[in-house]
Amino acid sequence: MTFDVWRHRFAVATVAATLALILIGGLVTSTGSGLSVPDWPLSYGMVMPPMVGGVFYEHGHRMAATAVGFLTLVLAIWTARAERRAGIRRLAWVALAAVIAQGVLGGLTVIYLLPTPVSVAHACLAQIFFCTMITLATVTSREWISAEVPPGGERVLVPAGESPGTEDSSGVRAAAVVATAAVFVQLLLGAVMRHIGAGLAIPDFPASFGRWIPPLDTVPVAVHFAHRIGALVVGALVVRLALAAWRAADRRFRRPAALVLALVLVQIGLGAATVLTGKAVTPTTIHVAVGAAVLGSCWWLALRSMRLLGRRSAAAVPAVTFPEPLVS
Repeated sequence: MTFDVWRHRFAVATVAATLALILIGGLVTSTGSGLSVPDWPLSYGMVMPPMVGGVFYEHGHRMAATAVGFLTLVLAIWTARAERRAGIRRLAWVALAAVIAQGVLGGLTVIYLLPTPVSVAHACLAQIFFCTMITLATVTSREWISAEVPPGGERVLVPAGESPGTEDSSGVRAAAVVATAAVFVQLLLGAVMRHIGAGLAIPDFPASFGRWIPPLDTVPVAVHFAHRIGALVVGALVVRLALAAWRAADRRFRRPAALVLALVLVQIGLGAATVLTGKAVTPTTIHVAVGAAVLGSCWWLALRSMRLLGRRSAAAVPAVTFPEPLVS
């Protein structure tokens, strides 16, 4: 498989655009602009309404979503035409289907006046789409493709279910996968909390109504407190990931894991600021974007570890030279 630098860069740019879209979506929620435009797919019956008040945020979100959808369409067609790996071609079409579904969910939230299940599904699908785009950017990278063929030109025959590379004795792969799952659950709790209006259900921090465990007698308080506990769980799992990366023989995992740990610390601080400022727009919105960045970083580490680290050393597996290139 030949490395296509421009397709990889385009995929990375789409990842960045998706993160910006998540930030803008958080801004719509933080400013209470979700119903500033009451119709869909047009805005007050127009393609471009006056960008005033909440319309600026809501219609701006629609414009950004359209741009990301267009980028995804271009990437899907490009991948279908240039990619030899059938699985990656299918993944590109899955990404396109996901962004279309996301647009429909966004429309349903407007038409049905922000129903909580649809709004939460819209938030969660955004994170899934973001991780899908990260996957496309990762599998088209030079690092990923070069791992297919060792420097000597020989292809390594690896048993099913195992990856070529050095031995994962430190447990980076498992730690990254578990951290990714925990972060996604935490983002799900955060979406539920936002859309049922529970962001200030517990108005103090770090205590909860002056106690460490508040009375869990209402759904908003229970969801809010679960989100705080989830932050501690995620923090512990990311610390575990950072320690595993530090112990790993492959040093390429150290800096990314340290970055994830730093992002989690920032995220906890933003969560505290959201409560202490009474859900001020800036910390609340950035909190949404950094949460997505934590998820994406953990998922990227999981992908890299699956590719670069095996259950046992590739050197222990017989190498076979094939006269013709393998189909990727």
